[in-house]
Amino acid sequence: MTESPSRVVVTGAGGYLGPHVVAALADRGHEVVAAVRPGSSAAIDPRAVRLEADILADDFDVSAWGDASAVIHLAWKDGFVHNSPAHMEQLSAHYRLLRAAASAGTRRIVALGTMHEVGYWEGAIDADTPTAPLSQYGIAKEALRRALPLALPEEVSFAWARAYYIYGDDRRSNSIFRKLLEAVDAGKTTFPFTSGKNRYDFIRVEELGRQLAALVDATDVTGTLNCSTGEPVSLAAQVESFISENHLPISLEYGAFPDRPYDSPGVWGDAAVIREVMARG
Repeated sequence: MTESPSRVVVTGAGGYLGPHVVAALADRGHEVVAAVRPGSSAAIDPRAVRLEADILADDFDVSAWGDASAVIHLAWKDGFVHNSPAHMEQLSAHYRLLRAAASAGTRRIVALGTMHEVGYWEGAIDADTPTAPLSQYGIAKEALRRALPLALPEEVSFAWARAYYIYGDDRRSNSIFRKLLEAVDAGKTTFPFTSGKNRYDFIRVEELGRQLAALVDATDVTGTLNCSTGEPVSLAAQVESFISENHLPISLEYGAFPDRPYDSPGVWGDAAVIREVMARG
């Protein structure tokens, strides 16, 4: 069954991914409430209602965002700092927030996961791939992924959307692509690099936003799934393509850094489920 919730709340709407999810939901005809941190300067699609609030505070009341049929939970502090203490310190706040949303009548929850829940793995990742996270970030996300299905009422349709290597809107990211742009800004003509042989599942941030927005309507899709392309590409090929497409006057200095032994030679998401969702339109 596919439904169209009347109001969708996006937490973390001011982050790297949030504005793209908000825009994709608005494109699909949803009324969107974009929850951002107090004082946030993030540019949000004008079709959305902007809510400035500390949603992870003990005293936050979900009634502040109104009668929400669905929530896409993106909010997460220090997502680019994988061993920040904030991941475990705020874990209970994420759990409490989503349980409160369900208690208030929200019947569809989509929470953003990460490949870092899995830890070291070679090959495709699916919902049944064993997990052994190697960072505080991965451990906290994995704990929330496992806890929520046991805590939410049966009538709540819950999806855990596991994301991979996100790029695009690169000035706002913390990826190698932003570092390349900053190196060019600084007048550098070479960029120290590894062998670039490792293969990853790269997805543009706009496409990830569309996938997450589509999951709001696909209420029959529950449990863990991948938001990804399902197509592994070598880091070297992806970065060389980025340099070429953006006409950057810089070249890669291969072998300047050794390949890290804890990085998988190749890891990507099994995208069968999200492809079926996207095919629905």
